[in-house]
Amino acid sequence: MKDLPEPLSEPELLAELLAQSQKNSAPGQFLGAGIYNHFIPSAVKHIISRSEFYTAYTPYQAEASQGTLQVIYEYQSLICALTGMGVANASMYDGATALVEAALLACRVTGRSEVLISSAVHPEYRKVLKTYAAGADLKVIEIPYDIKTGLTLIPRSLDPLTSCLILQQPNFFGCIEEVQGLADKTRKEGGLFIVSVDPISLGILKPPGEYGADIVTGEGQSLGSPQNFGGPGLGIFAVKSDLLRQIPGRLAGKTIDVEGKAGYTLTLQTREQHIRRERATSNICSNEALCALAACAYLSLMGKAGLKKVAGLCLQKANYLKKRLGSPFSAPTFKEFVSKSKGGLPLGQFYPELKDFSLVCATELTKI
Repeated sequence: MKDLPEPLSEPELLAELLAQSQKNSAPGQFLGAGIYNHFIPSAVKHIISRSEFYTAYTPYQAEASQGTLQVIYEYQSLICALTGMGVANASMYDGATALVEAALLACRVTGRSEVLISSAVHPEYRKVLKTYAAGADLKVIEIPYDIKTGLTLIPRSLDPLTSCLILQQPNFFGCIEEVQGLADKTRKEGGLFIVSVDPISLGILKPPGEYGADIVTGEGQSLGSPQNFGGPGLGIFAVKSDLLRQIPGRLAGKTIDVEGKAGYTLTLQTREQHIRRERATSNICSNEALCALAACAYLSLMGKAGLKKVAGLCLQKANYLKKRLGSPFSAPTFKEFVSKSKGGLPLGQFYPELKDFSLVCATELTKI
């Protein structure tokens, strides 16, 4: 073992850490693939640092948790407005587990055991899905993508055993999928249409609720949480209103008390610790309220105009780089694209046919 250096005072340590951080290579700014570097208003950090909210404990006692419950309710409302869906929850771990819970919901509702998912969905999301599926006796079928466009090759007809069709919008390659009519096509065969979204993209793209999605999931880290070496994340989960009683995790509801004042409480809880195991929709039990608070503050501070501006800058910067670096795919892209550039995430580890390519990302903070 090498000898450890002499101890440093706090000012000396901070100076050393700053010097080390400046050695980070510039290409790192072009990494994305699910965790993104977006501007976070200063007020977000101030709000989530307040001691009233700075806990992971679940607000079971409504009389002592009105602030936290209101935050969850407001977050749910904002996610519904953002995605165009009827109901949202606030307790999924991250984008991957939210997508898995959506697939499990679809299998439960339809009584079917096949899950159809695009191979252009995040590779790590697909791995998590397959892990869960193995324990639940579900069959996961991957749909190939078009090597020329980067878009999912949707089959002409779906198998009657298919519980759901899962797409990512934009997909893992940053390509904007052609989603019009897919909801009707899926439901015609008795399945559900599930879309995993980048919430920032909804500043300029049509929300999934408007093109018929039954369930919308996504990673909410972009909404006010720093990258933090990959976590913690925030799983977005929203459904059409008719699936309300099938939604996993926590729901905060708003009511009126005997004095006519607004009150908030957890409602319709269907986790294992609340009802009989065979009736439970999920065993997801983490409280993501702090990350949800960050998202709630971020969306409130940015507003429609701010989110649209952020999304527009991501679109402009990414496509500027795309024109300079080139891409093998012809489909329109949002804030990521595939290129032979060495500055992004090497894709060969996930897609052997793309071993010479990388996934390049540009956000509003990327210096070009």
